[in-house]
Amino acid sequence: MAKLILMRHGESMWNKLNYFTGWVDVPLSEKGVMEAFEGGKKIREIPIDVIFTSTLIRAQQTAVIAMTQHQSGKVPVIVHENEGRLSQLAIIHGQEAKAMMIPVYRSWQLNERMYGDLQGLDKRETASRFGDEQVHIWRRSFDVAPPEGESLEKTAARTIPYFNETILPFIKNNKNVFIAAHGNSLRSIIMELDGLTREEIVRLELTLGEPVIYDYVEDKFIKTLL
Repeated sequence: MAKLILMRHGESMWNKLNYFTGWVDVPLSEKGVMEAFEGGKKIREIPIDVIFTSTLIRAQQTAVIAMTQHQSGKVPVIVHENEGRLSQLAIIHGQEAKAMMIPVYRSWQLNERMYGDLQGLDKRETASRFGDEQVHIWRRSFDVAPPEGESLEKTAARTIPYFNETILPFIKNNKNVFIAAHGNSLRSIIMELDGLTREEIVRLELTLGEPVIYDYVEDKFIKTLL
């Protein structure tokens, strides 16, 4: 029986400042680092075979910080696929090192929802400018996107195929998978796994640094408790 672990990144420096972030590549705050540590403690006894994360640093930081708490002592190693010379030179020759590493695959398909013209704007000021109701629609509706940005529907159109085509084969091969990503990219995956409606998924809240765990049993994902 394979396991799937989903974890929203810890607080970023722009979360702390209450800015819309989207695809802007902002690191974790001090609080976010601690949230990643605490999240890692909660999954420290679950064997992990492979890690997937977005191309954004806050998700990558969350993954590697969480793994510092893992009882296996294994080292997360970024896989540099299709990166020219780096792909050719970043080769592990030591057999012991290979045995003690966990590959980390980065993909833009797991990135946060792109917030377009809202990126870098203060959320409170944006609400004052456009109205609370309009900002709520941009943030919480399924198929309405902010100006020049993505809706949750469009986010799901990239995350779900990537999950099914790239991540799911590992799980079907009885590998335990850890995904560190973002509120909306993970929300769209959970919508698929749990069969949630559009109305249900927009109400779903994911806590920063808190793992969500599934067992994969007979081709079905079953949410479990820690």
